[in-house]
Parts: sequence; structure tokens; C-alpha cells
Amino acid sequence: MKDTECVEFLQWALPRLRMRWPGFRRVRKQVCKRISRRMSKLELSNVIDYQSYVETHGEEWPVLEGLCRITISRFYRNKSVFALLEQEILPRLARQALAGGEHILRFWSAGCGAGEEPYSIVLLWDLGLKPLFPDLDMHILATDLDSNVLQRGKDGCYSAGSVKELPEPWRDAAFQKTNGLYRLRPQYKTKVEFLEHDVRTGIPDGPFHLILCRNLVFTYFDRDLQSEIARRMWEHLITGGVFIIGVRETIPNYSKTFKEQGRHLGIYQKHVTDGR
Repeated sequence: MKDTECVEFLQWALPRLRMRWPGFRRVRKQVCKRISRRMSKLELSNVIDYQSYVETHGEEWPVLEGLCRITISRFYRNKSVFALLEQEILPRLARQALAGGEHILRFWSAGCGAGEEPYSIVLLWDLGLKPLFPDLDMHILATDLDSNVLQRGKDGCYSAGSVKELPEPWRDAAFQKTNGLYRLRPQYKTKVEFLEHDVRTGIPDGPFHLILCRNLVFTYFDRDLQSEIARRMWEHLITGGVFIIGVRETIPNYSKTFKEQGRHLGIYQKHVTDGR
């Protein structure tokens, strides 16, 4: 299948999946390879035949949606985001929680992949901030639609490339290196709960002090769906809670619901406008 043929097919199919072509422009080769393999399995010779197959076999749409999932992650991705979390965001949330008589910070990592993001938060807390807040602990709900990557997160075993951006002392303290792989020590897994979940269908029970939804909803989904999910997430944040998206993403109509924290880092605080 030629690149131009795949692009044309994706531009036809993605809006029907409530996704947007611009989000897939740079990662399309990964998706196109999957579609080519699917066509071979169905013994279809060209993309036109596959498009006809999709149109006449309703059960193929969920299969196609699965082929379009993108999972690209690593520990400590976007260091400047984690620096602001450590220096300002998490200490402020911790002080707010303690002032309200709370003893557990509740976070949600949506589209968590194999756990690199939630585990990065755990390491930041346990190896950096916890001595400052000994009476406070955290629980992170880590959700994804892909059961395979969730199992990898539960296993906690990663390649060297996945952990290369972690501060070296943290990497040495938190992982056991075996046969070239980095295995997360058990004590750092206890704060993370993995759950298979589709962010499009609803929001887990909150409220949350912090929601991370980076490089998923606001890259790949269409704008109306982005607005719907942003509204639901806002409703499940505590007052003053923090919402983090990708550094290159934007929230539709965010000024009505979120107040930007930091500069161009995709970090927002819940902004109350209606008296709640």
C-alpha cells in the first residue's frame, strides 16, 4: 500500500472514528503497516477493497480503531513538566490536601500505556518529595484501553531506552538491571492501580487532585470529543486541582474551565467560574 493511498484512507476513516487526521500525520507509518497486515490477513489486495470491507462489515470498525492506537511513552517524558511538578505543583497540592485534613493524594493517568508516566510520578514523590510530607501518601489510577500494555505496566519491566531520561540516582535506586532490562522494585508498584478503561465512555470515580492526559485525547480525537472529555475531567477534579496535557496540545475553550500554569507546558489548574 502506497503512502498516498494510506493517507487517503485514513482521511476517510478517522472522522468516522471521531478521530482527527492531523494527529496521525507524523505517526501514520505505524498505522499504515498495521492496516497492511490486516489487509493481508483478510486476503484483500488493495486499500479500496479494504475500505469496501469496512463499509459492509460493521464488526470491522472496532478492529480498525484498534489498529489506530498509538502508544509512545517513556519515563520522565518532557523533563520540564516533571521539574514543575516537583518544584511547585505537587507541593502545592500536598499542602492543600493536608490543610483539608486529607492524607492521600488521588491522581489519574489516562492513557497510561505501560506505566511509564504514573511510575515517574511515584518516583518523583518517593525519592524526592515524600520526606517533606511524611503524613501524606498517594494513589494513582492508571488507565488504558490496551490490555497488553497494561500488563507490561503491571510487570514493571522496561528497556534501557524507556528509562534513559530518569535522573540517574532514581534509576539506580528504583530498578534492578537484569539481562539488559530494568525491573521496577516492588515497593514502587504499590501506589499504582492499573485498570482497562476507555476514556471516551466515561470518567472513573473521583474526585482527583491531579489528572494527566498527555498525547492522547487532545492529539488524536476530534474537537467535539475533546471538548466533551475536557468537561468531564474538569468535573472530576477538586477545586484547585491540576490537569496536564501534552506540551504541544491545546484544550478547546480551555479558558472557561482551566487556568494555565507555567508557560507552554500543558499544565492547567481548575478554574471555577460558576460559584462551585
